[in-house]
Amino acid sequence: MENRVVLERKGSLAVIRLNRPEARNALSPGMVSELGSAIESCRARDVRAVLLTGTDGAFCAGADVREFAAQLESGGPEALSHHLRELADALHRDVVIAIRKLDKPVVAAVNGVAAGAGFSLALACDLRVASSDARFLLAYANIGCTADGGSTFMLPRIVGQGRAMDIYLARQPIGAEYALELGLVSQVFDTSHFDRHAMETADRLAQGPTQAYGRVKALFDGSWESDLATQLDAETDAIANIGLTGDFQEGIRAFSQKRQAWFQGR
Repeated sequence: MENRVVLERKGSLAVIRLNRPEARNALSPGMVSELGSAIESCRARDVRAVLLTGTDGAFCAGADVREFAAQLESGGPEALSHHLRELADALHRDVVIAIRKLDKPVVAAVNGVAAGAGFSLALACDLRVASSDARFLLAYANIGCTADGGSTFMLPRIVGQGRAMDIYLARQPIGAEYALELGLVSQVFDTSHFDRHAMETADRLAQGPTQAYGRVKALFDGSWESDLATQLDAETDAIANIGLTGDFQEGIRAFSQKRQAWFQGR
């Protein structure tokens, strides 16, 4: 059977492609497991940035609701509840938290629909770029479901609590340009050139000072649970430790010599 998640290496950039086009890349339990394994592989030191995207004009249509229906039909509400818990646990532990713990930038290249858990998956990434055909739909309320995948944590922090609730309640897709206006994505590229521009964006990050990128990512995430004094102490530790890295030393020399820095992620 063809892999439902494909991991490719392009130099220091890792590209993860969701590859279940017949279901618009909807997440099955097996697919979540494969995605978790791909993310784990990206912990390798020579991976300096990650691009996450979908195949065949879709990013991810969320969880596979057909499996929900099958569980309900075959085992009743208890079987469905057990299935939902196991799927959410795996998605949260092996995918969402794993992305946040990667000490390198992760770019979601939203090349089409991102619905339900697919929307949540994009939110878990550090940066989101969208094709002009991209659509974002929280979707859960359409089937009477609560939201998961970290969306109740990430979305209010990106767009504000009131707007996040409005997005959940509206049950309507958000187009790429409005997503840009809301701050859900940082750039929108024409669909005909999207793959190239998304790859260029991620590759540019992979050539950057990835030691600093990873540490600032951790600082941002930690700031949500810190008071100011604790956060300032964390910044002090981080900036002292970054002084030991080759990238920072190269950055200082390049600045002094008025040339472009050559970062190597060391």
